[in-house]
Parts: sequence; structure tokens; C-alpha cells
Amino acid sequence: MTPLHRLILAGALASAAASPALAEAPLVEMHKDPNCGCCTAWAEHMEAAGFEVRQHATRDMRAVKIEHGLTPGLASCHTAVVDGYVIEGHVPAADVRRLLDERPDLAGLAVPGMPHGSPGMETGRHDDYAVLGWHHDDRTPSVFAEYTHD
Repeated sequence: MTPLHRLILAGALASAAASPALAEAPLVEMHKDPNCGCCTAWAEHMEAAGFEVRQHATRDMRAVKIEHGLTPGLASCHTAVVDGYVIEGHVPAADVRRLLDERPDLAGLAVPGMPHGSPGMETGRHDDYAVLGWHHDDRTPSVFAEYTHD
């Protein structure tokens, strides 16, 4: 390889590394019941927003939730982890992005239950819901984002 080719290759590699479009997608490790369709729909929502999602099927979701420090009041159908944060239920991708951008001192985000109209729960009906955050040492949730519909 000539010095000119090396220079061109180095410039191309530097440009690719700096390009957000080519940046590595955040990895979401999602645990779900093997028969849950809304969990798969949430994974598709996350993938459409630029996340890489690895789905792990398990019949013992209770153990997964306990392992990740979730209380029954925060629980939903699936549990995911992205960059050290726990993501419980149908949390919108935009809120996960905001969490990763802002890096608050939170254990994670949760959308308790399975509200209609949340990502993966598009049923034609729209419930109001909140995305809750909680801390490692205090699992009292606080509102991270709210979604209301008329």
C-alpha cells in the first residue's frame, strides 16, 4: 500500500468513527416470556429508534425482576438492561435515549403495567401513563416523563 493510499484509508476510518450514523447502536438486553407479543413489539420499537435488542426468553420473569431490584409497583411484562440501567416495561425509546444522554443517578426507568398506547401496546386506545425513575438506594419512584391523551 502506498503512503497516499494509507493516508486516504486513515481519513476514511477517522470520518467513519466520527459519524453518528455509523456509531455503534446501544445494546438492549431484554428478558421476556417466550409467548409475549407486546414485548416483541416493544423490541421492534426500540430497533426502529436505532437500538440493538437481544431478546432472552424465560418463563421465570419474577426471578429476573428480583435480580434487577424491581418492586411489584414498578413491574410490567418485560425487563431490559441498557448500559447499566434497568428498563422495565413499555418505556418509549425517546426516554431511554434521554436517560443515556443525561446519565442521571437512577437505577432505571419503568412504565408499570401495560398501558394502552405505549410503545408495543398500540391497541387503538390511549391511556395516560408516566415513565418512572428510581434510585438504587431508594426505590420510591419519581416521574421522569408523562404521556397524556385527550
